[in-house]
Amino acid sequence: MLPADDSLDELLTIGQAAERLGIATSALRFYEDKQLITSIRTAGGQRRFGRDVLRRVSFIRAAQQVGLPLREIAETIATLPPDRAPTKEEWEGFADRWRPRLDEQIHTLESIRDRLTQCIGCGCQTLASCAIFNPGDRAAAQGPGAQFLEASPVPNEAVEPA
Repeated sequence: MLPADDSLDELLTIGQAAERLGIATSALRFYEDKQLITSIRTAGGQRRFGRDVLRRVSFIRAAQQVGLPLREIAETIATLPPDRAPTKEEWEGFADRWRPRLDEQIHTLESIRDRLTQCIGCGCQTLASCAIFNPGDRAAAQGPGAQFLEASPVPNEAVEPA
């Protein structure tokens, strides 16, 4: 319900917020269901959003784009008052906490990129490549899935030709 001192003109409808953000209204409902954003309800039950939702959703989407899970984003947003977006100082704090994780992701992606022409972490692309990088399917002993895609180098025993 709207507080008596709030003007409907200062709040955004779900359609207005979605249009400003370039997302579907269902995304706003989803974020609200996950308690990442809040809305105020009119007497008729319609959602109204404060303008702070524009920055909050932009923050959420930026964090998602770099691969942070909603759980982690929600934990971060939970540290903020519910009626405002992060300040510059808070943004810097979030960035400092997330930087090591993002640097690790970047390193892993660079490692994958650099190995694509040789081997897809064994899942090899060709049997000829497999004979060079994973003779006798030695990677199978390390478990299922692509074993050499992590940022660490390919084990020596796996790269030596048979």
